[in-house]
Amino acid sequence: MSTIWIITKRELKSFFDSLLAYIVIIAFLVFTGLFTWIIGQPVFLVKQASLQSFFGVSYWALFIFIPALTMKLIAEERSSGTLEMILTKPLNDAQLLIGKFLAVLILVALTLFLTIPYYFTIASLGPIDHGATIMGYVGLLLMSAAYISIGLFASSITNNQIVSFLLALFIGIFFHLVFDILSRYFPGLIGNILNYLSLSSHYESLTRGVIDSKDLIYFLSLIVLGLFGAEMVISRRNTTN
Repeated sequence: MSTIWIITKRELKSFFDSLLAYIVIIAFLVFTGLFTWIIGQPVFLVKQASLQSFFGVSYWALFIFIPALTMKLIAEERSSGTLEMILTKPLNDAQLLIGKFLAVLILVALTLFLTIPYYFTIASLGPIDHGATIMGYVGLLLMSAAYISIGLFASSITNNQIVSFLLALFIGIFFHLVFDILSRYFPGLIGNILNYLSLSSHYESLTRGVIDSKDLIYFLSLIVLGLFGAEMVISRRNTTN
């Protein structure tokens, strides 16, 4: 566990040293703040004490920002030749990936924590569904964790950070949007399968304050599959090299 934490701290430090963390945090707060309070369907226009507008815009903001955070995690290490050097130290592929995964997840959690004033402000305007709000944040964290694992997988495939970014977006858009759209055109079993594969259906269930084991299993499965895929790619490349 100490080895994983060393990797996590190393990655967090690199995010803040490169100013990427500050850029992402500020951009996220500005973007979600504008759409929560001013643009689109802001809280004051809806006239309801709810963070649903925030959860709606965060759903898309994190979808874009997370690939930007994950694109360099493996691709940069491989292109610079430091990945092989790191793996000669007393750690395995899984520890390296989990450490990097946790670093991005902690950064996302910190960013979401900075939006807590939104909650207190809206709660002061009227009765707010505390359960739905808490589960909305849980949904954002689970969604972020799923996309971080996908981003790590994309970053492990290529040495090019831009390709990694675009590949993570391409894979993510199927879970984010495509499966949901396709499920509307296919009846029966196929439609149900496509609907289950859609991340949006599970995310929306959580933001309504509903705790369902199938939603938790879905997100955990995506996380495990993404990390496992990244580990397989790294292991295969190390073997061939």
